[in-house]
Amino acid sequence: MIICQHLLRLRLKKVHSCGGSRKRRTSRKLVSSHPKGQSRNRTILVHSNDTPIGSKLMKILGYKGGGLGKYEQGIVAPIEAKFRPQMACHEYKEAPLPKELEQKKSIPNALQSSENQPKQKLWSKHARSRKKKNNYVTAEELLAKTEELGQETVQKVFDMRGPQVRILTNLDNLNAEEIAQENDIPMPELQHNLDRVLRNERETVVSLQQEKERLYKEVFIIDSIGNIILSGMLTLTSLAKLFGNLQEKNPDDYKLCNLSCIACSFAMPLFIRVFQGWDPLQNPTHGLEVISLWKNLLQSDLTAPGSPYAQLIMEVVVPAVRKSGTNTWQAKEPEPMIRFLESWEELLPIPVRQTILENAVMPKLSAAIELWDPCRETMPIHLWLHPWLPWLSQKLEIFYNTIRIRLESVLPAWQPDDISAFCILSPWKTVFDSVSWEQLIDRYIIRKLLTVMHEFQVNPANQNLDEFYLVMTWATAIPISNMLYLMDVFFNKWQEVLYHWLCLRPNFEEVTSWYVGWKELIPHELLANEHIRYRLIVGLEMMNQAFEGIEVVKPSNINYYGQPKQRQFGAVQTASYNPQQASATPAVLKDVILFYAQKNGLLFKPKPGRAQDGHQIYSFGNVSIIVVSLNQKVFAQTAERWSLVSLDQLLKLHNRFVPTRH
Repeated sequence: MIICQHLLRLRLKKVHSCGGSRKRRTSRKLVSSHPKGQSRNRTILVHSNDTPIGSKLMKILGYKGGGLGKYEQGIVAPIEAKFRPQMACHEYKEAPLPKELEQKKSIPNALQSSENQPKQKLWSKHARSRKKKNNYVTAEELLAKTEELGQETVQKVFDMRGPQVRILTNLDNLNAEEIAQENDIPMPELQHNLDRVLRNERETVVSLQQEKERLYKEVFIIDSIGNIILSGMLTLTSLAKLFGNLQEKNPDDYKLCNLSCIACSFAMPLFIRVFQGWDPLQNPTHGLEVISLWKNLLQSDLTAPGSPYAQLIMEVVVPAVRKSGTNTWQAKEPEPMIRFLESWEELLPIPVRQTILENAVMPKLSAAIELWDPCRETMPIHLWLHPWLPWLSQKLEIFYNTIRIRLESVLPAWQPDDISAFCILSPWKTVFDSVSWEQLIDRYIIRKLLTVMHEFQVNPANQNLDEFYLVMTWATAIPISNMLYLMDVFFNKWQEVLYHWLCLRPNFEEVTSWYVGWKELIPHELLANEHIRYRLIVGLEMMNQAFEGIEVVKPSNINYYGQPKQRQFGAVQTASYNPQQASATPAVLKDVILFYAQKNGLLFKPKPGRAQDGHQIYSFGNVSIIVVSLNQKVFAQTAERWSLVSLDQLLKLHNRFVPTRH
């Protein structure tokens, strides 16, 4: 076929090149067909007289019709496709071959050879012509021929019926394999699968039958419960006992059959009658025992919003709470609602409790805070708002900004001798964030307390402690850094008085008693601080010097922010402070600014975490400043830039930025 195709292409080229010498064809068309069962396309050139040019060319080459090939064993018609099932067995029959192939069965095949034939020179033309022809017979024909000629005529038989050729010398067992296959079970794989499916189905039938019997018993019990309910003789306690027996005997079936939903449907009308007309704020413990009894029967999950138990609470308890919270409860009286929540804390599912807090409590609190005026209210707001911190926690943060603004509106008019400010503000120290709390205290409290501490006089002969007590009252509310700043103002005066007293050679018992008395007046929170202990040790060293007859050394004034990182408690600083002698060291310039600020009742302290061009930013009253140690200059922030200023200019800038009071 390859040679024919090659000759065909050559012939076509010759025909096209000789178009002038031959009669011109009137029309040509190229037809491409896809016969069934073939994967390659056949291309046929058809002329106007409908005679394929391929047939003419093949006749020129000597083809006279019939099969193709030297022995005419090839076919002209296309091979028909055959469909074979996936699981073939011995009953399968091949489709009949085309007639041309059926007629060519007896044609010898030069490529087949038996094992017993000696090797021949197949490349020789004469050898191929002298090769003997193979005759093929069926098993029935072979057995019939053997019966006629006798068994002795059979020497060797090639059985080609199977996937491999078998060599037989005895015809007794020629059809033994087919007979065994007929007696054997057909399609063993399919039979195995069917047996397995049948076995599973039988087991399923048995389990379903057992489950059916159990369900019949449970349905009988439930029907009996329904009859008792219709008779009106069933109570929640007896109903709980019946379902409790079912749950105890068959816990798995109780969950599988979802009997908790059936129990809830039976108990719901009884619960509605029990809680009808109930006021949870007046009688919060009503129904706790019966609800506790049914909690386990309804398979309560305190985190699942759709459980039968949660449904029961939502339809029986929540409506009563919502009604009482809307009509009778007041936000400034939190005790009744909190008492109810505490009584039902272990019985309320978490989603139900959140529903009560969001729908009944939060709206009342929001309305009360909007109407709250610290100037007119006699009850501090923390008394009725802070009890909700364990229940609402972060949900209350939406109110903190409003509360802080209301407090800041009244603090400018506050005076340090009014202790009510401490009672109102101190509970918010742990509630407000640390930054907001420190800003509020620094702006409205520290400045006024600093004025009080500057006016306070230390007088061993006639001591008045009222101002000192006013400052110490705020020790637990003021941040420790600010409190140490105030205490330095006191200790500078205290050690000055102690120095002059010791220089007069006083009675040491009186001095010791005076020292111990002051130490006892300082709150424990401050005594635990290292800086406060150091200030007391300085005074104790002065007393030891006077007692031993040594000249008492006057210590310099100390500021908490200007303290060196390392101290030697055994030695007392000997340099006396004189602001007129400020000269070389950077610490002296800061001391001058500190003295000037204290003289004018202002704060001078660093702002943590803030710097400008590598220099620490300090607050001088309302002004932000930086101190350049190298040039001994002070720069203040004005109009978005830093300007060189003097101390008098700093005071003017502070007064300019003081917030106006409305």
